[in-house]
Amino acid sequence: MARYGKKSQESVKEAMHKMKKGKLKSGRSGKKVRSRKQAVAIGLSEARKKGAKVPSPPKKTTKRSPSKTKGR
Repeated sequence: MARYGKKSQESVKEAMHKMKKGKLKSGRSGKKVRSRKQAVAIGLSEARKKGAKVPSPPKKTTKRSPSKTKGR
């Protein structure tokens, strides 16, 4: 079973092409994107907005400090 659909692959391909041309901008800051990883992330994000088949981004987890609970 494929993880990514055709639409999402096209979206990433377009984002990479824009990055290589120097026309891909970051969302909030509007700075020029230079990183390949960031270009892929922007492409996948755009694909999600269009409704393409893309896995959801990984969930962030926080670690708890064991020293706080140790004193009891």
